[in-house]
Amino acid sequence: MFTLKVDKEIELQLFQIQHSLKLFQLIETNRNHLREWLPWIDNMTSPFHLESIIPLWLTQFAENNGLNVGILYKGELVGSIGLHQMDWHNSNVSIGYYLGKNAEGHGIMTRSVQALLNYSFFQLGFNRVEIRCGEKNKKSRAIPERLRFVREGKIRDGEKLHGRFHDLIVYSMLARDWNGSATY
Repeated sequence: MFTLKVDKEIELQLFQIQHSLKLFQLIETNRNHLREWLPWIDNMTSPFHLESIIPLWLTQFAENNGLNVGILYKGELVGSIGLHQMDWHNSNVSIGYYLGKNAEGHGIMTRSVQALLNYSFFQLGFNRVEIRCGEKNKKSRAIPERLRFVREGKIRDGEKLHGRFHDLIVYSMLARDWNGSATY
C-alpha cells in the first residue's frame, strides 16, 4: 500500500476499502464546514458511496492516473489530498485537498502539499503542479500562497457550487522553481 511519510506527525496513506467508514465519519462530522467549498459533499450520504468510489481511486492509482490519499495526523484521519488530472504528455498535474475543521491551524495541509510537491516533481517527474481554489476560500488559497506558488489568474464562473457559479483562482508551481522546501 502506498504511504508517504511527511514528518513525525503526518503520513499520507492511499485510501483502501477499509477506510470507507472513517472517511465517511470525517465527512459527516465536517459536513457543514466542507460543504461551503466542496460541491460533492451533499452526494456523500453513506459509507456505501465511498465503497464504490474507493475502487475507482485504486484503479486510477494502479493506472498511474491519479492519487487519493488520507492525511493522518498523529495516526488520525483528518483530511484528504490527491493528485488529479494527470497529464503525462504535458507533464502537469493538479492537487486538491480538504481538512477537517478541528485539524486546521497546525500546518498540516501546508506540510502535506509540500510533501506531495516533492513527490510530484522528484518521484513522478512532473514539470508543473496546479492548485485551483475558490476566490473567496481564503484558507485554501493560503496554502499555495504560503508555498510561493505563482498566481496565474482567475477562471470566471469556474465552478458551480450549490446552484451558483463562483470564480476560481489558479496557482502553479514549476519544477524549476521548487527547491523541495519552503518556509511558512
